[in-house]
Amino acid sequence: MNAITIEEIAKGFKHKKVIQPLNLNIAERKIFGLLGPSGCGKTTLIKMIVGMMKPDTGKITVLDCEVPNEALLSEIGYMAQSDALYTELTGAENLEFFAKLYRLSKKEQRERIQYAAEIVQLTNDLSIRVAYYSGGMKRRLSLAIALIQNPKILILDEPTVGMDPVLKQSIWKELERLKNDEHKTILITTHVMDEAERCDNLAMLREGKIIASGTPAALKTQYGVQTFDEVFLKIVGEL
Repeated sequence: MNAITIEEIAKGFKHKKVIQPLNLNIAERKIFGLLGPSGCGKTTLIKMIVGMMKPDTGKITVLDCEVPNEALLSEIGYMAQSDALYTELTGAENLEFFAKLYRLSKKEQRERIQYAAEIVQLTNDLSIRVAYYSGGMKRRLSLAIALIQNPKILILDEPTVGMDPVLKQSIWKELERLKNDEHKTILITTHVMDEAERCDNLAMLREGKIIASGTPAALKTQYGVQTFDEVFLKIVGEL
């Protein structure tokens, strides 16, 4: 079963095609990685899947509903590339605000806020105004907000940027637990090759086109290399 189905979508801005007509299926209960250099169309594609932007042509279906669909808002946890936070509020107040948006009970709010803060290691910093957070702390808070309503699908646009290796490892362990134990579907964009290798399936974008797709192991075999860095370099023509 597919959690996300993309059929012949395309998107352009001012005579420039950002997304060429493409098709993509993302299976349920998997971690799917979307890779590519800056400007290749990853964030535009993500925004269309979430329903923030309409494709010029084609159709996107998420959990059997055509996007955009208001009913999907509570089923998708979205972490944008740019942090959309209320900097005059504390970390706790930001989490409380988003928990209330999803109409969680007070008990659920407390439980989900505690859980999300622990996952991103912000429990001791929740009383601090977000204006005083570092860039990495803001990314961690944005990830906590994406987790707050316990969504079926997590869509994370470069979630580990600015995080130290220990925290990255902790977050990836939790993503894998969410997939395996809670059967969530996770779509993640990344530039980091060791993160790409942890995905179940991958698609590589370049100039709005999917230029390669498959499992990390299958792609290494296909291109006859030992590391995923070499896969990426071969695909973009550097080797």
